[in-house]
Amino acid sequence: MRPAPRSRLAAFLAAFVAATALAQSPAAGPAGDDAYLHDLAAWRARVDAGLRRDNGWLTLVGRHVLRYGDNTIGSAPGNDVVLDAAIAPPKLATIRMGERHVRIDLAPDVAMHPAGEPARTLPPARTLSTDPGNAEWLARDRLAFQVIRRDDGQAVLRVADNGSPLRANFAGRVWFEPDAAKVVPATFTPAPAGTKIPIANVLNEISLEDAVGSVAFELDGKPMRFDAVGNADTLFIIFRDATAGDSTYPPGRFLVVRKPKDGRCVVDFNRAYNPPCAFSAYTSCPLPPPQNVLATRIEAGEKYRGR
Repeated sequence: MRPAPRSRLAAFLAAFVAATALAQSPAAGPAGDDAYLHDLAAWRARVDAGLRRDNGWLTLVGRHVLRYGDNTIGSAPGNDVVLDAAIAPPKLATIRMGERHVRIDLAPDVAMHPAGEPARTLPPARTLSTDPGNAEWLARDRLAFQVIRRDDGQAVLRVADNGSPLRANFAGRVWFEPDAAKVVPATFTPAPAGTKIPIANVLNEISLEDAVGSVAFELDGKPMRFDAVGNADTLFIIFRDATAGDSTYPPGRFLVVRKPKDGRCVVDFNRAYNPPCAFSAYTSCPLPPPQNVLATRIEAGEKYRGR
């Protein structure tokens, strides 16, 4: 596995949680009562809608690592990045990757606009915003793309087709029935300053992430514990349990826990959800660290229907 010099997970989390509306809403009451069930159903509906949005995970059709210097893009075979002719002209643009900036030069007679703003035509040559937390999307008809520049200097071109069959034919997320027994009180212990957790992703890259602390709880009478990353306001947990590979996504699932109060919080497995890799082959999701892998089955939250 290739070590990464600095964290890249924080930016991934910020973009992912914001884009898919995954932050937990305020507690609506005891698990299992009508208010809780209504709140959970509304949250699941937002999560589903976030997945189906423009330029979302279901629309991704390409992930291309760019080299330093010029990278030509278009549907013609001679381009460095070859796109589907259904979404791109033979020559679309040249992306120039420098040490500090990434620049785009559109091909003659090609016009693009910011995603969601079709009336605003962008200049044919400009510097791109490539910060992983808010990299801009450029659009043309059903095509959209962005360039993300990681902390290690690598730049990745992400390509979306908002008319993709995967998006059009998506049947929706699949969930276990809500289970009040899977909403458990937990104790939060902050990690000492400077504590790091090695997190691998599906590309076999490892990054050292700032540990926020640990969350301890009991489930089915058994003591359990997760290490969390994120920040003091949002605990982000990457975990896997014994349902992985039969009813849930094999690599694992995500869980967001609200800010602890006086060292206490609630772990709600009814809100466990799949990472973007469960829906798209063009993502690089983090995997659970060994200490977050459970031998027990947690039949709650999101199931996996396959891609």
